[in-house]
Formats: sequence, C-alpha cells, structure tokens
Amino acid sequence: MTLDDLKAQIDRVDYLNPGRLVLGDSEHHGAHPLDLLTICIVTTRTGFTVVGKSAPASPENFNEELGQKLAYEDALRQLWPFEGYRLRVELAAQR
Repeated sequence: MTLDDLKAQIDRVDYLNPGRLVLGDSEHHGAHPLDLLTICIVTTRTGFTVVGKSAPASPENFNEELGQKLAYEDALRQLWPFEGYRLRVELAAQR
C-alpha cells in the first residue's frame, strides 16, 4: 500500500478550529488555547473517520495553513494501521 493508495480511500476532509466553534469570533481571538488547535477529520469512502490534530507550542507560531497541513498528516498516520489491517484481511481471504 502506498501513500496514494491510502489517499484514494479518503472521501472527505474537514478542518475545525475549536476556538471559533466554542468561543466565536470575539475581541480576544487568538488569546485562548482553543484558538491555536487545528482539528482535521478524515472520512474514508467506507464512512470510517479518524481525527488528526495540531497546535503550536507558542501562540506566536500559529499558522492556520500549516496547522491544517500538520493535522491532516496526523490523521493520515492514524489511518495507516486501519488500512493495513483491511489489506491483510483481503489478502488472507484470497488464500
């Protein structure tokens, strides 16, 4: 299984910033730890979901685009074992 095979299993990718969901767009946007957290929800073609996350060590380092990239990569890392298991089941069934 290659990275392209893994990505081919993805049906949908959604990003969330909990600070915007919980706190809204307040005057203090960027000051709360939830504003710095990026969540990526990857849904496969079978409807299975994994959640990736990222957050900088310092508020000054927050970058929304980079946060989404890192959260997506975290979700992909979590998807690997599940897809590997699925592939092993398919290969075992062919024996």
